[in-house]
Formats: sequence, structure tokens, C-alpha cells
Amino acid sequence: MRIAILTPDPADPARQGRWDQVFARMAEPLTAAGAQVAGPAWTDAGDLTGYDLVLPLMVWGYHREGDRWAGQVSAWEAAGVRVQNPASVLLWNADKGYLGRLAERGAPVPSTLYVDRVTPELMAQAAASFGTDRLVAKPRVSAIAYQTLRWSPGEPLDAGPEGPALIQPYLPAIEQHGELSMFFLGGAYSHAVRKVPRAGDFRVQPEYEGVTNAADPSPDEQAAAEAILAAVQEPLLYARVDLVRGLDDRPVLMELELVEPDLFLGHAPDRGRRFVEVALDRARAA
Repeated sequence: MRIAILTPDPADPARQGRWDQVFARMAEPLTAAGAQVAGPAWTDAGDLTGYDLVLPLMVWGYHREGDRWAGQVSAWEAAGVRVQNPASVLLWNADKGYLGRLAERGAPVPSTLYVDRVTPELMAQAAASFGTDRLVAKPRVSAIAYQTLRWSPGEPLDAGPEGPALIQPYLPAIEQHGELSMFFLGGAYSHAVRKVPRAGDFRVQPEYEGVTNAADPSPDEQAAAEAILAAVQEPLLYARVDLVRGLDDRPVLMELELVEPDLFLGHAPDRGRRFVEVALDRARAA
């Protein structure tokens, strides 16, 4: 069984840091189960048709090259590459505009204003509409809190998104309770972690010194995640549902990560056994 886990472009800054540790956490259980695992860069992966399964779980940096990403995914689909999640999912999930479509299908999503460019006038409009003057603005295509801005009236916007963006209410619960990430493999719940930002920050990623620990979702968090996945209406090998308590204390979707989420397999009770089973089953089915 030959499996490729696509990795960052060697020339991309995303290649620095902890990428090799994350790769090892996914590759080692697959190798232990008898699979041959390779890690070609997503930007120059060559012919991928010889792999039984291609997982884009480490295509870090794709958000800086949106057109190139779309071109690669479309080329893989045309060539019949056995990529999972499906190519269609990899395309639409790269743009956070999907939040609006999921909301229309009943998923719990924060109030969101979609704009071509963030301006003081649009931020003021959003604040009035949401009933709060603390906002977050983020690019529609981003990762690792790239160009994500927490804002209040009178503050500058120069560190925020430079192009198409979304504006949402700032949810202060993230400071006290963090963000809950729930993982689903082959459509079934696997495990969860809670990511808490460092004091004074709102970004939960390890790159910003966020702390991650295993977690047990509450019944309303479980129900929210299931409603979100039901709204997708496509088969998924893996999914990460990121939830935060909204202004009304109900869990809402921050992001549905279907392209390259860290699966935090080290926090899974089975240490990745379910991931291996789902991946090998999908590879055999292909």
C-alpha cells in the first residue's frame, strides 16, 4: 500500500519549524501497519497516480498561493489521483466563504459579513449590525491566523486582511475556554482537543504559544459538530470541527478544516489507530 502525505514547498516559510514532527505523527502509525509512506511537496509532487491514497494533510502555505492550489487540485482530479478528502472539497474548503453556505443548511455559524476589502466604514457597519464593537476580521483564504485582526473602534486596520475577507463579532469566550477542535475520521467521532491562547491573546495556534490539551465535548458541542458535518453532504475521510462559545454561550463554528488540519493524533486515545484503519480502507476501496 503506497500512501503520499503532501508536504510544504521546501522554499516556503511553512517548511520551517515543526512540520517534520507533525508528518511523523501521521506517517509512523501508517508505516507500522505496513504502508509505504512518502512526503512529496504539494507544489511539485510529480505523478501521483501511482499512490493508492494521497492525503493533502500538510499542504501548509497553500493559502499564499490560491491559484496554484486550485490548479494543482484540478490537475489531480483530472488525472484520477486518489486524493482524499475529495478534490471538490479541497477546492471549496480553501475559501472561508463556505461558512455562509453551511449556515444556510442549518450549521451554527457566527454572524458574518463577507466583504471584498476591509474598511473602517464596513467595520462600523458590522459593529452596528452585530450589536458589538469588538470584531475580528480575517482573510477568506488563510491559515494559522494569517492577517487575522482583533479590532475595536479607533484602532488601525493595517495588520488585517488585504483582500477579500470576512468580519465577525469577537467571541471573548475564546480567552476563557479556548477553541474546541473535534476530529471525525471516516464520518465517526474520534477525539477532541481544547486549544487555549496565551494570556492577552486570542490566537490558539502553537505558533502563538497556544496550549493544547485533550478534551471531552459537551452534549451541545457534539450536537453542533454533527449539524455542521451533516451540512457538508459529501463523504469525508477526515474533518476537524473548530468550535467556540458564541455571545449567547452556544457553540458556533469558527472553521471546518477539511484540507490540512493537524489531527493531533498524539491526543487520540487510540494514538491514531482509527486514522490508520480509515486511511487503509479508503486506499483499498480506491
